[in-house]
Amino acid sequence: MRVMVLIKANKRYEAGAMPSKELMAAMGKFNQEIVQAGVMLDGDGLKPTSKGVRVDCTGGKRVVIEGPFTETKELVSGYWLWQVESLDEAIEWIKRSPFQEGTVELRPVFEPEDYA
Repeated sequence: MRVMVLIKANKRYEAGAMPSKELMAAMGKFNQEIVQAGVMLDGDGLKPTSKGVRVDCTGGKRVVIEGPFTETKELVSGYWLWQVESLDEAIEWIKRSPFQEGTVELRPVFEPEDYA
């Protein structure tokens, strides 16, 4: 099964602060581990919302809303796409990650057979 791992943003990240060198090194090591295990399909960090936009598609109109966006608890700062046997396996991997604070959301991805 594929699982999308969403790393939630915080105020520090939204202000443009990069993670510490220690955390970056630990993340690099963890990423290498999940790549070697055949788990990681894709992943990357996202720039703060001040660099992005939202497009509201309500009522057939397209309204562009420029960032930054204020509700940091609902924002994503990065993602991984993992291939795992189960959600439990994905949970075990995230428990091994170097994150020390914040929230990480794990969501199964629809597979073609889910649409049949």
